[in-house]
Amino acid sequence: MALLPLPELRARLTRHACLIGIDPGSVRIGLAVSDIGLMLATPAGTILRGKLAANAKELAALVKKTGAGGLVVGLPLEMDGRFGPAAQAAKDWARAIAEAVGLPVATWDERLSSAAVNRMLISEGDLTRAKRARAVDGAAAAYMLQSALDASRPAATLPPPASES
Repeated sequence: MALLPLPELRARLTRHACLIGIDPGSVRIGLAVSDIGLMLATPAGTILRGKLAANAKELAALVKKTGAGGLVVGLPLEMDGRFGPAAQAAKDWARAIAEAVGLPVATWDERLSSAAVNRMLISEGDLTRAKRARAVDGAAAAYMLQSALDASRPAATLPPPASES
């Protein structure tokens, strides 16, 4: 399957298809799902990182359940925006998982998504460190997917600017 720019991936989706956001960590893979209007991302849990075939099988089950038409994989760029070894590994993994699942894929900058979610979980709740660790991956995938949805939304669907009085 092709690695596409996000606007092209959105344009290729069928009418009732959603997107799956994937935050591929070294231990757990965070998952999120958009609504069919491509307006809102929701955490969809995690799967343990393992062999590609096993991860593809679990992801294919989510694709079937949700009717997803594409994948958005988090791309861990360097803090200065450079494309480093971690980003190359994520891009290679994105292509492989897309091929295994049979869906097109786009990548999206996911710098600081886990850090932002961790800060939110610390400030908003009394979760223990262990519970936060389990919750952060799916929430980080949703944070990344929401960012991608917001940035790629066609101009016609944006609200008009507020008028000045």
